[in-house]
Amino acid sequence: MRHRRVLEAAPMEFSELIKTATVEDVLLWRPGLPAVRGTLCITSHHLLLSSRPGGELELWLLIRNVDAVEKRVQNLGWYQPPRTGGSLRDTRVSGSSGTITLRCKDLKVLQLEIPGMEECLNIASSIEALSSVDSVMMMYPFFHRPPSLRLQQGWHLCPPERHFQRVAAQTSQWRLSTVNSDFSACPSYPAAVIVPAAVGDDTVARAARFRQGGRFPVLSYFHPRNGTALLRSSQPLTGPNRRRSREDEQLLGTILDQGERGFVIDTRSAQAAKQARMSGGGTEPKASYPQWRRLHRALERGRALQDSFGRLVEACSEPAPSTERWLGRLDSSRWLSHVKAALSTACLAAQCLDREGCTVLVHGAEGTDTTLLVTALAQLILDPGCRTLEGFQELLEREWIQAGHPFQLRCARSASSHARGKQEAPVFLLFLDCVWQLSRQFPLSLEFGEQLLLTLFDNAYASAYGTFLCNNEKERSLCKVKESTHSLWAWLNQPEEKHKYLNPLYSHNPLVIWPSVEPQSIQLWQGFFLRWIRPSQHLDEAWLEMRRLVQGDSSWLPESAGKRLSQPLPEPPAGTER
Repeated sequence: MRHRRVLEAAPMEFSELIKTATVEDVLLWRPGLPAVRGTLCITSHHLLLSSRPGGELELWLLIRNVDAVEKRVQNLGWYQPPRTGGSLRDTRVSGSSGTITLRCKDLKVLQLEIPGMEECLNIASSIEALSSVDSVMMMYPFFHRPPSLRLQQGWHLCPPERHFQRVAAQTSQWRLSTVNSDFSACPSYPAAVIVPAAVGDDTVARAARFRQGGRFPVLSYFHPRNGTALLRSSQPLTGPNRRRSREDEQLLGTILDQGERGFVIDTRSAQAAKQARMSGGGTEPKASYPQWRRLHRALERGRALQDSFGRLVEACSEPAPSTERWLGRLDSSRWLSHVKAALSTACLAAQCLDREGCTVLVHGAEGTDTTLLVTALAQLILDPGCRTLEGFQELLEREWIQAGHPFQLRCARSASSHARGKQEAPVFLLFLDCVWQLSRQFPLSLEFGEQLLLTLFDNAYASAYGTFLCNNEKERSLCKVKESTHSLWAWLNQPEEKHKYLNPLYSHNPLVIWPSVEPQSIQLWQGFFLRWIRPSQHLDEAWLEMRRLVQGDSSWLPESAGKRLSQPLPEPPAGTER
């Protein structure tokens, strides 16, 4: 595909970071693709390589996607030191060159061979600086203006009011509260939340002071089959003195009728919850919440999960390991154990709601990570509406973005960075992996396919759209994200884009889908972890053959899937970089 060579206008802040903007005769290496020689350009947000002036654009890489920069220089000739009083620019090296390896957040690995040691060091330094810009409003979504979209399009995909209308059509036990309209009750909640109808906003505001970060219990999902509710919150601040909150007890007490019971699923181990009490946190004591029974299901987050991700990526990158060594490294990474634990806990929550007929409250410590992982997966298991393309987008908007998952902190670095902080953690990737496991076990029940999951990961870590920017709705409001950037949903839902993400075999399944979590049922998500490593030729050929067979004879498929097959199928993924 041909592109015009367009250089972005770089503000002063960016131009100061670009030490060398253009280098000729650069060689680009990518796994599984032929090497390309051309002109390398650095702009304020992109790295571009054109095979020839005015010709094919072989590389268009968002610099925010770079996770780690590794450089190696070679001096093959003689070295002349700078003149007295001169600068390093006066240095002359004959025959010098350098190699830059870019390890990207989407696990892509690119290698650039650059003539000239100084040019190599300047390019590496520029990429490192541009990929580490912290200011949200200096990121590419604030500059990206696709001609097919208009600003503010797609930003109102799932407002809390629409979710409440669905709940209100089934029950009168809940109401929409604007107690957080100015984000004073809880900085990480949206302006409107669904709370029990029997409690007033004053009670809710006081209950918020008893929960970490102000994350008081709110409705996540109403199960229409038996009228049970799935709630989420953060931990109560009982502390070592076992402090109480009458308002919090009242809020949770009004949800259950006389004689009913509910479950609190704590995503920490019992020991971790006990330790949290010593530092001001804790759990709901039985004496104060007599109708609630607490269940501990420990789910890793933070550094432990990040390290597991890194170990698995390293194992996948090892060239030609023996079967025994590969299986050993896969097992020691513990990534599949995290997938199993997440699915098991989500199944527990869904079972309590659907089979036990009990209301469930999910929380860990902050309530912004593993809590959202469990509530979102439980809804996919229970609700066929969440398994459609539109419903899944609404689920992500409601349970991850509006619910305050701190994407900017958690997705600042990926698996290869050598300078990770304490806040990075691939919780959202773990969720996408669990969704892929569901799609593999129930190939007809999800309207969307693997390509959507890959696209969501890529955009959570580096995007041209503002959907995953910032850590919560308050920050997005302060940065005017919805007014100044485009929505990813608006882009994905364009007809020319949407068909790429649909599952041609989809057939509406009104039933609950219960995934197997046996060891043989949880598999490595090769489409993600190996997508830049394994050759794509045979996969592309298999895709085309499947398309030919399915379009030729759809008599064996469910009726709804047969109708879908009359529409054009998406083309296999292209091998060129974009």
